[in-house]
Amino acid sequence: MKKISSKFAHYLYMVLAVVAVAFATTACSDDNTSDLQLSGDCTIQSLVLDQYEGTVDLASRTVTVRVPETYNTDEMTLAKLELSEGATADLAVNDKLNMSVAHSMRVTNGDVFLDWTIKAMRDEAKILSFKLNGTYVGSIDETAKTISVFVPGGVDITKLVPNITVSENATVTPQSDMPLDFTNPVQFTVENNTAKATYTVTVKQIDKPTMLFVGTANDVTGLNAEEADACNWMLQNVSNSLYVSFADIQNGSVDLSECKVIWWHYHKDGGVDGKAAFEKAAPEAINVAAKLRDFYNAGGSFLLTRYATNLPAFIGAVKNEGCPNNCWGGKEDSPDIIGGPWNFFMNGNNSHAIYQNLVAGDNANGVYTCDTGYGITNSTAQWHIGADWGGYASNEIWESETGGKALGFGGDGAIVVWEFPANAGKGGIICIGSGCYDWHTTVDTSSDRYHQNVETMTMNAINYLMNK
Repeated sequence: MKKISSKFAHYLYMVLAVVAVAFATTACSDDNTSDLQLSGDCTIQSLVLDQYEGTVDLASRTVTVRVPETYNTDEMTLAKLELSEGATADLAVNDKLNMSVAHSMRVTNGDVFLDWTIKAMRDEAKILSFKLNGTYVGSIDETAKTISVFVPGGVDITKLVPNITVSENATVTPQSDMPLDFTNPVQFTVENNTAKATYTVTVKQIDKPTMLFVGTANDVTGLNAEEADACNWMLQNVSNSLYVSFADIQNGSVDLSECKVIWWHYHKDGGVDGKAAFEKAAPEAINVAAKLRDFYNAGGSFLLTRYATNLPAFIGAVKNEGCPNNCWGGKEDSPDIIGGPWNFFMNGNNSHAIYQNLVAGDNANGVYTCDTGYGITNSTAQWHIGADWGGYASNEIWESETGGKALGFGGDGAIVVWEFPANAGKGGIICIGSGCYDWHTTVDTSSDRYHQNVETMTMNAINYLMNK
């Protein structure tokens, strides 16, 4: 008898295996139908948490239960659950649920199942953003329920069109996008089921601003979060102040005749390191440098923070036209969470006006700006001092070559706060490039012992420059 080769045997085995699988598949039952029960409906028809009926969205398989604005959702009872016929769920009536977060619920019917999302949503009645004529951005004080809008003097405030965004599901009266007379304060009422709030909107015309916050964006809504937080603070706390773009200054649409201080707080994720990098990153500022130089030469002052500290080199304020030589920064969406308070050092400048009335930390020489747990980008624009590199072997050499005065220092001796004093009719300039100086964070700062020092130091600097 002739033997079958091992290769042919393997081939024959594979063929027989395929045939066997095919036969088994077609022979599962006499009527050629599967035993799987695939016709079941897995719908939530009704759901109630405590006494609040949920809204069922079949498309997204979501049930949303709306509760009052201050309702405690930490322990809610599944009071009612109605499913499609024959269906069951992995949650049952009388189950206690922590609805401060969304829950997943699986509904099963036969051999079919669907996962549903159950969430509690507090009624919220807030104005989230407010703008007039699509241009003039309102500064919202949520605690006081007030909105302040500053517009140039030539704007007709009797026919301004509000552009309003409100909380999800909320309505606002008077409605958005309809012209209104803002000669006197106007009240806007926001309602959302059980929640209700009334905001008072005041429009102030400013013909000749005393202070400006300048930026590369057309308006405040175009600023990044770090810049916007600083700008909105100024609008709320400094009278007769406006936001303007560099383009506004370039085309002469803002009257600078009574402006005493221009503040630029410039943030860019990843940092702006070096003079060439600054020119590339902020051409809007470079394009208007001549007009900013004229403002400076005529006695106008600047508060320049973060990467805006490069600007003095372009307006004739730095003797050697130098820029900070040691710059870096992180990204707002991935901040460093600090393990202890952050500060820089005054080193003999404790009596300077910008350091008055600060909350003190453990080191009397330190300026503390944020506490343990704060999320920060550590965005820094400083002058490295030392014979190793950078071109400035000592503070004295730096001051002689730049014409600046060092006011604040990092732990390694780098100059992180400095001043170009007013002289010969020119304005004064305060520069803050410390990574500790930070306005925006994704972390709750309500219990931070030191973060208020950022506001205090900024107001000190503004008052100091106003009097130059």
